Amino acid sequence: MKFLPMKDLLDKALREGYAVPAFCVWNAESMDVVLKTCSRLRSPVILMNGPSEFELLHPHLMAKVARSVADFYDIPAALHVDHGDSVELIKEAIDAGYTSVMLDFSARPFIENVNALREICRMAHLLGITVEGEIGMVGKMDNTTEEGGKSSTLTNPEEAGEYLRQTGIDALAISIGNVHGNYTSLPRLDFDRLKKIHARCGIPLVLHGGSGTPEEDVRKAVSLGIAKINVASELIRSVRDTLMNLWMNNKALWVPVADSEAMKSMSPIVEKWIHKSGSAGKMDFKED
Repeated sequence: MKFLPMKDLLDKALREGYAVPAFCVWNAESMDVVLKTCSRLRSPVILMNGPSEFELLHPHLMAKVARSVADFYDIPAALHVDHGDSVELIKEAIDAGYTSVMLDFSARPFIENVNALREICRMAHLLGITVEGEIGMVGKMDNTTEEGGKSSTLTNPEEAGEYLRQTGIDALAISIGNVHGNYTSLPRLDFDRLKKIHARCGIPLVLHGGSGTPEEDVRKAVSLGIAKINVASELIRSVRDTLMNLWMNNKALWVPVADSEAMKSMSPIVEKWIHKSGSAGKMDFKED
């Protein structure tokens, strides 16, 4: 299959009232598990990786691996850079064939965030590549995530509207009480704020830090404009815990065998989030 612009997937989701899950993947095995599960449930999907995953594989190599695995499947999918931390990295990802990019300058002054995203939009849109930006700042619950150390700043609806107007982004990551990492208590999402942001912007909104969010909150957020939900920490925790348990019980266990079991642990999480997002059975897709 050919990766699609993420905008195509998200615009359809927003129109039809569901969200597309975006799963963190970092090697061929994790990509295969996600795509296989989505194929079985007939769900569109976004494969995402970012600076942490690029420590393992260069963006060009990561994209080649993703395309090779995707050749075995036929579902609507996008390949997305999550939390790109520099214009240079985003340019590299565009050159590598990513169909969607996120430049996260949310911790920087508003005008710097705007100017950088405007530049990326000009470049990416000429090639049909989707651009995600962030206004407000999604903080962290623990130190297990790439965004560890960030504190939350809730998205201002008026500022979000102005940010969209000045940049031309296709999707907007927002901060409404969600955080990255593993929740130690249930998140309290500000649905009134979400409703106002959606009214101001009208484009697909993105919920980062999906892991651990209750299903009823997910469904309500989707009804108010969330069209993409990022899931990373749950997957990472499952793989890590499975490996630790296996090696505690058998320190001589062959690494590929242990890795296979760890990858299998991802599938129930992927399936759960497909159902939470409402994307099961939404595979039928026609390119414009």
